[in-house]
Amino acid sequence: MKQFIIFTIFVLVVLSGCGGQETEPTEGGTGGDNAEVKLLKIAVATPEERSLTKGLYRFAEIVEESTNGIVKVEVYPNGVLGGDREVFEGLQLGSIEGTTISTGPVAQFAERFSVFDLPFLFPDEESAYEVLDGPIGTELLDDLHGQGVIGLNYWENGFRHLTNNIREVKTVDDIKGLKIRTVENNLHIDMWRELGANPTPMAFTELFAGLQQGVVDGQENPVGNVTTTNIYEVQGYLTKTNHIYNASVFMISQPFWNSLSEEEQEIIRNAADEARDYQRQLNQQENDEAFVFLEEAGMTITELSKEEANKLFERVQPIYEKYAPRIGENFVNELLEAIQK
Repeated sequence: MKQFIIFTIFVLVVLSGCGGQETEPTEGGTGGDNAEVKLLKIAVATPEERSLTKGLYRFAEIVEESTNGIVKVEVYPNGVLGGDREVFEGLQLGSIEGTTISTGPVAQFAERFSVFDLPFLFPDEESAYEVLDGPIGTELLDDLHGQGVIGLNYWENGFRHLTNNIREVKTVDDIKGLKIRTVENNLHIDMWRELGANPTPMAFTELFAGLQQGVVDGQENPVGNVTTTNIYEVQGYLTKTNHIYNASVFMISQPFWNSLSEEEQEIIRNAADEARDYQRQLNQQENDEAFVFLEEAGMTITELSKEEANKLFERVQPIYEKYAPRIGENFVNELLEAIQK
């Protein structure tokens, strides 16, 4: 009996020694038969209905299909893994493998990204695409390497607009005194101060509650965020200000990136580009539908006159004077010339 027990223990020890780390064998794929599955967790603040989140689901489909399941992608929307700052820090630590975040919050870690948040920089989406997908956009993505993050490309959050629940904003003077939630970015805060508002930085995940409880009177976001996060339920007025075009940086954690083979990295890059194009197109459709929906839901939608739009532009010029030296005046001038072309 004693010999049987000893033999049983010996067999268990041998079997446990053969186990190694837990893996999920997969046939085929970039790693061959029985390759270890690599889990790519992507966190985002936006809800499932938002074009950014849908783009991430599309990215997941492409990657899993192209790697035959060797790279498995899990998308965590609605800020369940934290707000923008927490998610970016998760990328740095390697506890989160991927995300897409607007340039404003990213600039808190890599300051030159503030250049894309200069007010009234891009006249339209196509001008933004030319710059973002070109040498200037690529150069800025390289700034993320020092933060332990790999920037792959730029998706689209969209042009930002002002909403509030106090009064219709038809002139620049109507903004004065409004408590406006802004992203956690000094440039955004300073811009709203120049316009006479009382800016309050707040995480996007806390925004609805802040509006509902009256902590802030209003906020500014792309119209897709106004609809998909139900902001319209606690806001009565929207003014089409188009004050900032918001690109959203698609990023991968450097520790995870380094764990991939060259073939897998190329698949990730190609999938990111395909998902970006899909998401941008989806976002344009989302914008058009959102304004119709909001008007039908009872919001007052206001178009600024050309005269008032020019006043808005003139009021924020001190932002260029303050931030161009910080970002790099030569770099800002290079960007402005590229947009003019």
